[in-house]
Amino acid sequence: MKVAIVGASGAVGQEFLRILEQRNFPLDDLVLFGSSRSAGREYAFKGKNYKVNLLQHNDDFKGVDIAFVSAGGGTSAEFADTITKYGTVMIDNSSQFRQCEDVPLVVPEINAADALKRPRGIIANPNCTTIMMVVALAPIEKLSHIKKIHISSYQSASGAGAAAMAELEQQYKELLTTGKVKTIKKFPHQLAYNVIPQIDKMTDTDYTKEEMKMFNETRKIMHSDVRTSATCVRVSSLRSHSESVWFETEKPLAVDDIRKALAAAEGVTLVDDPQNYVYPMPLESAGHDNVYVGRVRKDLADDNGCVLWLTGDQIRKGAALNAVQIAEYLIREGDIKR
Repeated sequence: MKVAIVGASGAVGQEFLRILEQRNFPLDDLVLFGSSRSAGREYAFKGKNYKVNLLQHNDDFKGVDIAFVSAGGGTSAEFADTITKYGTVMIDNSSQFRQCEDVPLVVPEINAADALKRPRGIIANPNCTTIMMVVALAPIEKLSHIKKIHISSYQSASGAGAAAMAELEQQYKELLTTGKVKTIKKFPHQLAYNVIPQIDKMTDTDYTKEEMKMFNETRKIMHSDVRTSATCVRVSSLRSHSESVWFETEKPLAVDDIRKALAAAEGVTLVDDPQNYVYPMPLESAGHDNVYVGRVRKDLADDNGCVLWLTGDQIRKGAALNAVQIAEYLIREGDIKR
Protein backbone atom coordinates (compact mmCIF):
# COMPACT_ATOMS: atom_id res chain seq x y z
CA MET A 1 0.00 0.00 0.00
CA LYS A 2 1.51 3.29 -1.13
CA VAL A 3 0.01 6.51 0.22
CA ALA A 4 0.59 10.13 -0.76
CA ILE A 5 -0.22 13.30 1.16
CA VAL A 6 -0.56 16.45 -0.95
CA GLY A 7 -0.26 19.59 1.14
CA ALA A 8 1.82 17.82 3.77
CA SER A 9 3.04 21.01 5.46
CA GLY A 10 -0.40 22.45 6.17
CA ALA A 11 -2.46 21.96 9.33
CA VAL A 12 -4.53 19.19 7.77
CA GLY A 13 -1.49 17.58 6.13
CA GLN A 14 0.24 17.40 9.48
CA GLU A 15 -2.90 15.91 11.01
CA PHE A 16 -2.91 13.24 8.30
CA LEU A 17 0.54 12.15 9.46
CA ARG A 18 -0.57 11.95 13.10
CA ILE A 19 -3.80 10.08 12.36
CA LEU A 20 -2.23 7.57 9.98
CA GLU A 21 0.31 6.73 12.68
CA GLN A 22 -2.19 6.67 15.54
CA ARG A 23 -4.56 4.37 13.64
CA ASN A 24 -1.74 2.18 12.33
CA PHE A 25 -3.00 2.66 8.80
CA PRO A 26 -1.78 -0.26 6.63
CA LEU A 27 0.70 1.50 4.39
CA ASP A 28 4.07 0.26 3.17
CA ASP A 29 5.32 3.43 1.56
CA LEU A 30 4.60 7.12 2.08
CA VAL A 31 5.29 10.07 -0.21
CA LEU A 32 4.75 13.73 0.65
CA PHE A 33 4.04 16.58 -1.75
CA GLY A 34 3.84 20.33 -1.40
CA SER A 35 4.39 23.67 -3.05
CA SER A 36 7.74 25.27 -3.77
CA ARG A 37 7.55 26.88 -0.32
CA SER A 38 7.47 23.54 1.49
CA ALA A 39 9.41 21.28 -0.88
CA GLY A 40 12.50 19.93 0.82
CA ARG A 41 11.12 20.02 4.34
CA GLU A 42 11.25 16.77 6.29
CA TYR A 43 8.62 15.25 8.57
CA ALA A 44 8.85 12.21 10.81
CA PHE A 45 6.46 9.28 10.46
CA LYS A 46 6.90 6.08 12.49
CA GLY A 47 10.49 6.88 13.29
CA LYS A 48 11.52 7.69 9.73
CA ASN A 49 11.95 11.08 8.06
CA TYR A 50 10.21 11.82 4.77
CA LYS A 51 11.09 14.73 2.52
CA VAL A 52 8.38 16.84 0.87
CA ASN A 53 8.52 16.59 -2.92
CA LEU A 54 7.51 19.43 -5.21
CA LEU A 55 4.06 18.75 -6.68
CA GLN A 56 4.49 18.63 -10.45
CA HIS A 57 2.76 17.36 -13.58
CA ASN A 58 4.77 14.17 -13.99
CA ASP A 59 4.53 10.46 -13.16
CA ASP A 60 5.19 10.75 -9.41
CA PHE A 61 1.80 9.24 -8.58
CA LYS A 62 2.39 6.06 -10.54
CA GLY A 63 2.05 3.21 -8.06
CA VAL A 64 0.31 5.37 -5.43
CA ASP A 65 -2.88 3.69 -4.17
CA ILE A 66 -4.40 6.56 -2.18
CA ALA A 67 -3.67 10.29 -2.24
CA PHE A 68 -4.96 12.47 0.59
CA VAL A 69 -5.14 15.95 -0.91
CA SER A 70 -5.44 19.12 1.17
CA ALA A 71 -3.81 21.94 -0.75
CA GLY A 72 -6.75 24.13 -1.76
CA GLY A 73 -9.33 23.99 -4.52
CA GLY A 74 -7.10 25.49 -7.20
CA THR A 75 -4.42 22.87 -6.67
CA SER A 76 -6.98 20.06 -6.61
CA ALA A 77 -8.49 21.25 -9.88
CA GLU A 78 -5.11 21.63 -11.58
CA PHE A 79 -3.59 18.34 -10.45
CA ALA A 80 -6.58 15.96 -10.30
CA ASP A 81 -5.81 14.36 -13.66
CA THR A 82 -2.12 14.03 -12.77
CA ILE A 83 -2.94 12.40 -9.44
CA THR A 84 -5.53 9.94 -10.78
CA LYS A 85 -3.87 9.17 -14.14
CA TYR A 86 -2.54 5.75 -13.05
CA GLY A 87 -5.47 4.69 -10.89
CA THR A 88 -4.71 6.50 -7.64
CA VAL A 89 -7.80 7.14 -5.53
CA MET A 90 -7.82 10.86 -4.76
CA ILE A 91 -9.58 11.80 -1.50
CA ASP A 92 -9.89 15.55 -1.78
CA ASN A 93 -10.36 17.88 1.16
CA SER A 94 -11.16 21.01 -0.87
CA SER A 95 -14.56 22.21 -2.06
CA GLN A 96 -13.57 21.82 -5.72
CA PHE A 97 -15.46 18.61 -6.54
CA ARG A 98 -18.10 18.35 -3.80
CA GLN A 99 -21.08 19.21 -5.98
CA CYS A 100 -19.94 17.31 -9.09
CA GLU A 101 -22.44 14.57 -9.92
CA ASP A 102 -19.67 12.13 -10.80
CA VAL A 103 -17.76 12.67 -7.53
CA PRO A 104 -19.13 11.08 -4.34
CA LEU A 105 -19.29 13.24 -1.20
CA VAL A 106 -18.77 10.93 1.75
CA VAL A 107 -19.09 10.78 5.53
CA PRO A 108 -18.43 7.10 6.34
CA GLU A 109 -20.92 6.90 9.24
CA ILE A 110 -23.69 7.89 6.82
CA ASN A 111 -23.03 7.07 3.16
CA ALA A 112 -19.80 5.07 2.99
CA ALA A 113 -21.00 2.97 0.04
CA ASP A 114 -21.13 6.08 -2.15
CA ALA A 115 -17.31 5.99 -2.16
CA LEU A 116 -17.36 2.77 -4.22
CA LYS A 117 -18.78 4.60 -7.26
CA ARG A 118 -16.21 7.18 -8.37
CA PRO A 119 -15.91 7.36 -12.17
CA ARG A 120 -13.25 10.09 -11.98
CA GLY A 121 -11.23 8.36 -9.29
CA ILE A 122 -12.02 11.20 -6.88
CA ILE A 123 -13.88 11.16 -3.55
CA ALA A 124 -14.72 14.50 -1.98
CA ASN A 125 -14.37 15.18 1.72
CA PRO A 126 -17.23 17.45 2.86
CA ASN A 127 -16.98 20.80 4.59
CA CYS A 128 -16.00 20.53 8.25
CA THR A 129 -19.19 22.05 9.67
CA THR A 130 -21.32 19.83 7.44
CA ILE A 131 -19.46 16.67 8.49
CA MET A 132 -19.98 17.29 12.18
CA MET A 133 -23.63 18.25 11.79
CA VAL A 134 -24.65 15.26 9.68
CA VAL A 135 -22.85 12.83 12.01
CA ALA A 136 -25.11 14.14 14.79
CA LEU A 137 -28.30 14.31 12.71
CA ALA A 138 -28.05 10.96 10.89
CA PRO A 139 -29.25 8.87 13.88
CA ILE A 140 -32.15 11.30 14.34
CA GLU A 141 -33.08 11.02 10.65
CA LYS A 142 -33.65 7.30 11.31
CA LEU A 143 -36.29 8.19 13.91
CA SER A 144 -38.13 10.65 11.68
CA HIS A 145 -37.28 12.44 8.45
CA ILE A 146 -35.68 15.83 9.07
CA LYS A 147 -37.39 18.50 6.97
CA LYS A 148 -35.60 21.68 7.99
CA ILE A 149 -32.37 22.62 9.75
CA HIS A 150 -31.25 25.99 11.10
CA ILE A 151 -27.65 26.34 12.25
CA SER A 152 -25.47 28.95 13.85
CA SER A 153 -21.85 27.85 13.76
CA TYR A 154 -19.04 29.01 16.02
CA GLN A 155 -15.91 28.19 14.06
CA SER A 156 -12.37 28.31 15.39
CA ALA A 157 -9.31 29.81 13.76
CA SER A 158 -8.16 26.31 12.76
CA GLY A 159 -10.78 26.30 10.01
CA ALA A 160 -8.68 28.82 8.10
CA GLY A 161 -5.47 26.82 8.46
CA ALA A 162 -2.24 26.83 10.41
CA ALA A 163 -1.39 30.41 9.43
CA ALA A 164 -4.73 31.59 10.78
CA MET A 165 -4.13 29.85 14.10
CA ALA A 166 -0.75 31.54 14.31
CA GLU A 167 -2.34 34.89 13.49
CA LEU A 168 -4.86 34.58 16.32
CA GLU A 169 -2.07 33.80 18.77
CA GLN A 170 -0.07 36.74 17.40
CA GLN A 171 -3.03 39.08 17.84
CA TYR A 172 -3.35 38.17 21.51
CA LYS A 173 0.38 38.73 21.99
CA GLU A 174 0.10 42.15 20.36
CA LEU A 175 -2.83 43.10 22.57
CA LEU A 176 -0.91 42.10 25.69
CA THR A 177 2.25 43.95 24.72
CA THR A 178 0.98 47.05 22.89
CA GLY A 179 -2.78 47.08 23.48
CA LYS A 180 -3.43 47.11 19.73
CA VAL A 181 -3.66 44.48 17.01
CA LYS A 182 -1.36 45.06 14.05
CA THR A 183 -1.54 41.67 12.27
CA ILE A 184 -4.75 41.16 10.24
CA LYS A 185 -4.11 39.02 7.16
CA LYS A 186 -6.06 35.76 7.28
CA PHE A 187 -9.34 37.28 8.49
CA PRO A 188 -11.27 40.35 7.27
CA HIS A 189 -11.20 41.83 10.79
CA GLN A 190 -9.44 41.39 14.12
CA LEU A 191 -10.44 38.00 15.57
CA ALA A 192 -8.92 38.26 19.05
CA TYR A 193 -11.63 39.24 21.58
CA ASN A 194 -14.07 39.31 18.68
CA VAL A 195 -16.45 37.26 16.53
CA ILE A 196 -16.76 37.69 12.77
CA PRO A 197 -20.16 36.77 11.23
CA GLN A 198 -18.68 35.82 7.88
CA ILE A 199 -16.77 32.73 6.76
CA ASP A 200 -15.72 32.52 3.12
CA LYS A 201 -16.84 34.90 0.40
CA MET A 202 -20.30 36.43 0.22
CA THR A 203 -22.66 35.22 -2.52
CA ASP A 204 -25.32 37.25 -4.34
CA THR A 205 -27.94 36.06 -1.84
CA ASP A 206 -25.92 37.47 1.11
CA TYR A 207 -25.30 33.94 2.32
CA THR A 208 -21.61 33.09 2.37
CA LYS A 209 -20.13 30.23 0.38
CA GLU A 210 -19.58 28.39 3.69
CA GLU A 211 -23.29 28.68 4.49
CA MET A 212 -24.30 27.47 1.04
CA LYS A 213 -21.97 24.49 1.40
CA MET A 214 -24.02 23.38 4.40
CA PHE A 215 -27.23 23.62 2.36
CA ASN A 216 -25.98 21.71 -0.67
CA GLU A 217 -23.66 19.18 0.97
CA THR A 218 -26.17 18.07 3.59
CA ARG A 219 -28.67 17.11 0.89
CA LYS A 220 -26.07 15.18 -1.11
CA ILE A 221 -24.61 13.25 1.84
CA MET A 222 -27.94 12.38 3.44
CA HIS A 223 -29.68 11.72 0.09
CA SER A 224 -32.38 14.04 1.35
CA ASP A 225 -34.57 16.97 0.37
CA VAL A 226 -33.84 18.66 3.71
CA ARG A 227 -33.56 22.45 3.63
CA THR A 228 -30.76 24.03 5.63
CA SER A 229 -30.21 27.65 6.61
CA ALA A 230 -26.94 28.59 8.29
CA THR A 231 -25.14 31.56 9.79
CA CYS A 232 -21.43 30.73 10.05
CA VAL A 233 -19.39 32.74 12.53
CA ARG A 234 -15.65 32.81 13.20
CA VAL A 235 -14.88 32.91 16.93
CA SER A 236 -11.61 33.42 18.77
CA SER A 237 -11.07 29.85 19.89
CA LEU A 238 -8.00 28.15 18.50
CA ARG A 239 -9.28 24.70 17.59
CA SER A 240 -12.61 22.83 17.37
CA HIS A 241 -15.83 24.16 15.89
CA SER A 242 -19.21 24.31 17.61
CA GLU A 243 -22.75 24.50 16.23
CA SER A 244 -26.17 25.29 17.59
CA VAL A 245 -28.62 23.23 15.53
CA TRP A 246 -32.41 23.55 15.32
CA PHE A 247 -34.16 20.82 13.32
CA GLU A 248 -37.76 20.04 12.39
CA THR A 249 -38.87 16.43 11.85
CA GLU A 250 -41.96 15.04 10.13
CA LYS A 251 -43.31 13.75 13.43
CA PRO A 252 -42.59 14.99 16.95
CA LEU A 253 -39.78 13.20 18.76
CA ALA A 254 -39.22 12.69 22.46
CA VAL A 255 -35.96 14.09 23.80
CA ASP A 256 -35.19 10.78 25.53
CA ASP A 257 -35.48 8.93 22.21
CA ILE A 258 -33.10 11.40 20.58
CA ARG A 259 -30.61 11.02 23.40
CA LYS A 260 -30.74 7.23 23.14
CA ALA A 261 -30.16 7.37 19.39
CA LEU A 262 -27.22 9.73 19.81
CA ALA A 263 -25.66 7.66 22.59
CA ALA A 264 -25.72 4.58 20.35
CA ALA A 265 -24.53 6.36 17.19
CA GLU A 266 -21.13 5.74 15.62
CA GLY A 267 -18.87 8.77 15.82
CA VAL A 268 -20.94 10.54 18.49
CA THR A 269 -20.22 11.14 22.17
CA LEU A 270 -23.27 12.28 24.15
CA VAL A 271 -22.39 14.83 26.85
CA ASP A 272 -25.76 15.97 28.11
CA ASP A 273 -26.53 16.68 31.76
CA PRO A 274 -27.47 20.37 31.59
CA GLN A 275 -28.90 20.58 35.12
CA ASN A 276 -25.38 19.88 36.37
CA TYR A 277 -23.72 22.17 33.80
CA VAL A 278 -22.45 19.22 31.77
CA TYR A 279 -22.38 19.90 28.03
CA PRO A 280 -19.74 19.71 25.31
CA MET A 281 -17.25 22.53 24.77
CA PRO A 282 -14.54 22.99 22.13
CA LEU A 283 -11.73 22.76 24.67
CA GLU A 284 -12.89 19.22 25.45
CA SER A 285 -13.42 18.03 21.88
CA ALA A 286 -10.05 19.28 20.59
CA GLY A 287 -7.79 16.36 19.75
CA HIS A 288 -10.61 13.80 19.82
CA ASP A 289 -12.24 11.88 17.00
CA ASN A 290 -15.94 11.96 17.87
CA VAL A 291 -18.50 14.72 17.54
CA TYR A 292 -19.63 15.73 21.03
CA VAL A 293 -23.36 16.45 21.40
CA GLY A 294 -25.42 17.90 24.24
CA ARG A 295 -28.08 20.41 25.28
CA VAL A 296 -30.73 18.30 23.53
CA ARG A 297 -34.17 19.85 24.09
CA LYS A 298 -37.52 20.60 22.53
CA ASP A 299 -37.87 23.71 20.40
CA LEU A 300 -40.29 26.09 22.13
CA ALA A 301 -41.34 27.60 18.80
CA ASP A 302 -42.05 24.39 16.85
CA ASP A 303 -43.97 21.32 18.07
CA ASN A 304 -41.98 19.11 15.67
CA GLY A 305 -38.71 20.85 16.40
CA CYS A 306 -35.76 20.09 18.66
CA VAL A 307 -32.46 21.78 19.42
CA LEU A 308 -28.97 20.46 20.10
CA TRP A 309 -25.44 21.76 20.56
CA LEU A 310 -22.37 20.04 19.15
CA THR A 311 -18.65 20.52 19.01
CA GLY A 312 -15.89 18.68 17.20
CA ASP A 313 -12.26 18.94 16.18
CA GLN A 314 -12.31 20.62 12.79
CA ILE A 315 -8.87 19.34 11.79
CA ARG A 316 -9.62 15.74 12.80
CA LYS A 317 -13.21 14.67 12.08
CA GLY A 318 -13.85 17.83 10.14
CA ALA A 319 -11.01 17.06 7.72
CA ALA A 320 -8.19 14.52 8.04
CA LEU A 321 -9.90 11.82 10.08
CA ASN A 322 -12.95 11.69 7.82
CA ALA A 323 -10.69 11.21 4.79
CA VAL A 324 -8.71 8.44 6.49
CA GLN A 325 -11.95 6.71 7.51
CA ILE A 326 -13.03 6.75 3.86
CA ALA A 327 -9.77 5.05 2.88
CA GLU A 328 -10.15 2.49 5.67
CA TYR A 329 -13.62 1.66 4.40
CA LEU A 330 -12.34 1.12 0.85
CA ILE A 331 -9.66 -1.24 2.17
CA ARG A 332 -12.17 -3.22 4.29
CA GLU A 333 -14.42 -3.59 1.25
CA GLY A 334 -11.53 -4.87 -0.85
CA ASP A 335 -11.93 -1.92 -3.19
CA ILE A 336 -8.25 -1.07 -2.71
CA LYS A 337 -6.05 -4.13 -2.46
CA ARG A 338 -3.43 -4.35 0.27
